[in-house]
Amino acid sequence: MHFVTGGAFNGKKKWVIDFYGLEKTPHQWHSFYKKTEAPAFTEEIVVLEGIERYVRILLERFETPEKARLLFRKELEKWKKEDRTVILIGTDITKGIVPMNAFDRFFRDTAGWCFQDVAAASGRVDTVWYGIGETIKEEAK
Repeated sequence: MHFVTGGAFNGKKKWVIDFYGLEKTPHQWHSFYKKTEAPAFTEEIVVLEGIERYVRILLERFETPEKARLLFRKELEKWKKEDRTVILIGTDITKGIVPMNAFDRFFRDTAGWCFQDVAAASGRVDTVWYGIGETIKEEAK
């Protein structure tokens, strides 16, 4: 698995497309900004965009950070077992001002915990800021 994170509108999507040559490579792109359910995988390369949005969807459904994180971990384990390239893209929402609203604080915390889980499960982790990628984890294959 490959995890790509960074700030909103910092070029993560373009970086992934360029890094994997997706303009010319068959792939499946799933956006949690548009669809709320995890897809069945159909291609050798699968991109799951909007991981933080998926965390929010789970939190809205299951109401507690613990339950949302547990379900997210189960999905993550399924994705990790896939015999294909799975790329997860998530916008870092853990920096900046802490929200006043309790739900938004839970969301921010839960997203941070889930991102830690994704980073731990991934063989490669890159951050993208201003269109520039930096590898922060890369395991030998």
